[in-house]
Formats: sequence, structure tokens, C-alpha cells
Amino acid sequence: MNILEEIINHKVKEVADRKALYPVRLLEQSIYFKTPVVSLQKYLLREDMSGIIAEFKRRSPSKGNINPYASTEYVSIGYMQGGASALSILTDQKFFGGKNQDLSTARKFNFCPILRKDFVVEEYQLVEAKSIGADAILLIAACLEKEKLKDLANAAKSLGLEVLMEIHDESELGKLTDDVDIVGVNNRDLTNFKVDVQTSKRIAPLIPEGFIKISESGLNDPATVVSLKQAGYQGFLIGECFMKTADPTETCARFISDVNNLEKQLVCK
Repeated sequence: MNILEEIINHKVKEVADRKALYPVRLLEQSIYFKTPVVSLQKYLLREDMSGIIAEFKRRSPSKGNINPYASTEYVSIGYMQGGASALSILTDQKFFGGKNQDLSTARKFNFCPILRKDFVVEEYQLVEAKSIGADAILLIAACLEKEKLKDLANAAKSLGLEVLMEIHDESELGKLTDDVDIVGVNNRDLTNFKVDVQTSKRIAPLIPEGFIKISESGLNDPATVVSLKQAGYQGFLIGECFMKTADPTETCARFISDVNNLEKQLVCK
């Protein structure tokens, strides 16, 4: 069993337990449930913003603890003040050290798009995402059959949530559906956690027109982000690069500044 299969098997059991404790009717009473979402699509397309989706992540299966005692309030506010376009909040507890309250805390202190980063296996998690203040959800193509992904994307849109579909290779593009808003190319192979940024460059021209494209994982060099922008990407999900440092907010701000400076240099040439 690879790590992705282990995560999904655990997630199925976890969701069953959560459904028993927090039924849908209870989730629908949340103050966030009827609140309009902040569009991740629109923020990624804004010319006055960086395209950086800054991620709050305490740990990972491949790296172990990254920043286990980080404050969601401090880091999320700092990310946005540093120029990030949006936030990604890990809510998986067992493998990534997150929790739903992390996202609700980020929602309380920030008016920006927030992606709930988790492993969605059924519709209940979409209702849960809406109830904790998320604007967009992640559907991982490697975890879902085509029809299941289509049904989940449709259910998410019915709740007003935007949909990011994550792929890891060209074959998964066959699972695209009209209800997907954003295609994320993960440069990390989730079966062995090896990272290759060339994955994004290889797949970019194969993504159909009309979908916003983002690159994920292994983006630790501003020059790489600039080159991916030139390849057609509008968004860049970055977490570990920021979170592994003493002050993720300062690292994020400096990274975005470096990207902007590199782009200005290209324009001047």
C-alpha cells in the first residue's frame, strides 16, 4: 500500500466518524454556510496580485514535522499582507497536522479566497468545507473515479464552492469536467513523494483552454515561478518553502518581492 492509498483508506473511516458526530443539518447552521464565496478564480487572474496561493501546513508524510506550533492567525494574516493572492489551509489531521478550526480561524481574520486542502472522498466533506468557511475545494484525480469526481464537482458548485482538480500526469486530464474551475498540476508524485517541476512544464500545453492553471509543490525558487508564468500558469501553490522557515510570513513576502523584481527585469530587457 502506498502513502496515498493509506491516506484515502483512513479518510473514509474518518469521514464516517465525523458524519455521526456532526450531521449535515448541524453543519448547515454554520454562519458561513450562506455566505457568498470569495472567488479564487478572480483573485488568480488579477493583474495587481502575485498568483501565489500560500499554504498553511504543519507537517507532511514525507517531511514529518515542518512547523508544528505555527499560529494560523499570525501566518495567514502575514501571508496576505506579504502579497499572497489566496490561502490554502491543510485540514487533514493524521497525516498533515491540520484541523478544521485552522481554516475557520483563517476565515475569521482574512477576506480572501481560501482553499480547503484535504482528501475529498464524498459529498459530506463539501458541506463541511462550506460550513468552516472555505471558498474552494480540492479534488484529487488520482483518488477518484471519473464519474465520482464529476458528481463531487457538481455538488461543490451547487454549494457555491469553486473546484480545483489536481492531476499528477497527462492521463488524469481525461477526468476533467465542466464543473472544474482550476486545474492544478502537482509536481510531487503522491505515491513516492518525488518532486519534478518539469511535470508542470510538460503538462501545461495539454490543459484545455478555459481552465485556470496552477502549479503545485517544489516551488522554492522565484525564477521557477517566473518561468512557469511564461509557460501559462496563473497560480502557484507554495507551502513547505514558507512554513519550514522561522518566520513563514517574512519568507513569503520576500519570495513574492523577488518574483516581482525578476518579472520587471524581464520587461526591461
